[in-house]
Amino acid sequence: MLLLLITSAATASAKVYLVSVGVSDYPGQSNDLQLPHNNAATMEWLYGENKNAETVLLMNSQATVSNVKNAMSILFSKATENDIVTLFISGHGVPGGFMCFDGYLYYSYIKQIMSRCRSKNKMIFADTCFSGSMRSNRSGANNYGGLKGTNVMLFMSCRENEYSWEVPGLTNALFTYALQHGLRGEADYDRNKIITARELFKYTSEKVKQMSRNRQHPVMWGKFPNSMPVMKW
Repeated sequence: MLLLLITSAATASAKVYLVSVGVSDYPGQSNDLQLPHNNAATMEWLYGENKNAETVLLMNSQATVSNVKNAMSILFSKATENDIVTLFISGHGVPGGFMCFDGYLYYSYIKQIMSRCRSKNKMIFADTCFSGSMRSNRSGANNYGGLKGTNVMLFMSCRENEYSWEVPGLTNALFTYALQHGLRGEADYDRNKIITARELFKYTSEKVKQMSRNRQHPVMWGKFPNSMPVMKW
């Protein structure tokens, strides 16, 4: 499907900021994965097709805790109230966070960065196995490291007891595959050039459940309006 074109001054004025992180090649071999770096690269490519977007891509050894923190701090600080701020992560998840190349990035720190961001449209996409378990923080509380109840949307690839499936012939995991097609315009049910949270969840969830034969169920959490824009073309 062709990418949607920008058609109004109001839409054109909105900026989109993405930090895309994917780790397939961890130190050693026991934790290595297949597609997370491709997932991150695909998302960065997609956002790069939007001329109002600014992106940072960090893959494998580049995706250190300090590099990810710095990228978020610098890029997200540019956002104004109506801009869109997105963190995409793919790799191993841990309770309350994500496994970078050299250590853990906890949602409690992500919350600190996003709380300083002026945007009212903030979101995290996580494509990891058992990503639903990320809502537990290091103390075991089910609040996504303090993010649940904030105005940050968390869109997780699966429930806490499920895998994030890959299908032979696809270069992305199912969640990323469906997510990027939805963001490209297939989730724009009313054809107004804006993908909302409700539209994206409906499209991505249904697509993943269908392609996984009902073995994977994406999960969305947060305190935000269903009409919150997640992409403007």
